[in-house]
Amino acid sequence: MKVKFWGVRGSIPTPLTTEQIRNKIAAVVQRIERGDLESEETRERFLARLPDYLFGTVGGNTTCIEVRLSDDTLIVFDAGSGIRGLGAQLKSRREIKRRYHLFFSHFHWDHLQGLPFFAPLFDRDATVHFYSEEERFEEYVRGQMRYPYFPVTLDIMAATLKFHVLRTSEHPVSNAVVSWRKMKHPGGCRSFSVREGAKKLIFSTDTELSEADFERTAENAEYFRDADVLIMDSQYTLGEAIEKYDWGHSSYSLAVDFAAEWSISNLVLFHHEPLYDDQKMYNILKSATWYLNHLEQKGLKIYLATEGLEIVL
Repeated sequence: MKVKFWGVRGSIPTPLTTEQIRNKIAAVVQRIERGDLESEETRERFLARLPDYLFGTVGGNTTCIEVRLSDDTLIVFDAGSGIRGLGAQLKSRREIKRRYHLFFSHFHWDHLQGLPFFAPLFDRDATVHFYSEEERFEEYVRGQMRYPYFPVTLDIMAATLKFHVLRTSEHPVSNAVVSWRKMKHPGGCRSFSVREGAKKLIFSTDTELSEADFERTAENAEYFRDADVLIMDSQYTLGEAIEKYDWGHSSYSLAVDFAAEWSISNLVLFHHEPLYDDQKMYNILKSATWYLNHLEQKGLKIYLATEGLEIVL
C-alpha cells in the first residue's frame, strides 16, 4: 500500500504569495558563498543544504489523499482542491483506470471544492464510486455543481457515477477493507482506516481529539492500535487548541500524545492552518519532534504532510 498527498491544507486553498516567493529567493541568495558557485557539484551541494522551508513548499491545496493498494486499485479520500492535481497526473501519464473509489470524510467546502476538476469524471470509460455515511450525500455532491454556485452540473460528466451510502462498519475495496468512525467536528466528520493484509493506514482529518479517543476500550483499540501510518489533523498549537475549543481541530502535541498512546509507527501532521507559512510549518514539525523526544516514546516517527509526499507501507 502506498499513500500520496495531493492536498494538505485546511479550511481554504492557500497559494504562495509573490512576497513569500521573493522572501524565499532573497533568503537563498543571502546564503550563497563564492565556493558554492564553482561547479555543478558545489551548486547541488549548496541546494541540498538549504532548509526544507526554503527549497520547496508545504503546498496550498486542500484535502486530498491518494491510496494505492498492492494491486494498483486507487482509493481517494476527499475531493479538496488537491484532487485536480491527481486527475491531471493520471491524464498526463495516460494512466487508464476503469474504477475509482472516492470516500468523503464530510462535506465542508475545503473537502469538496476540487471535484469538478477531477479529470477521470470526463472519461466515458471510467466508473467513479462515491462513498459516505450521509444518507443525502448525493444531494450534497450534486448541489455544489449547480447555478449559481457552478456553471455546469454533475450530469454533464462522461464517467459513470455511483453513489454508495455506507450502512455497515466496513466496506471491502479489492483486497483491502475500509472502515470508519465518527470523530468530533462541527457537523460531523468520519475518519477512515484502510487495512490490506497486515498493513493499516488511518486518515483522520478535521478531528478534535477528546478524552474518549484515548480511552482503552476494545473498540478504540481495534480501530487505532498499532496502525502503521496515522494521518492526523494537527492544525493548531496547544494554545490555539485551548482558545479554539470546539472548533473541530487538534494541536500537534495532542496528535503526538495520541499516536504514542496507541503505539502507532508513523504520524503525519495534516490539515495545516492556512495562516501559517512554510517556515512556521517546519518549526511545528521541529516542535513536535522535540515533544516526542521529551516523551521518550520509541518507535514513532513524525512527518509533515506536504504536497507530493509519498509513504509506502
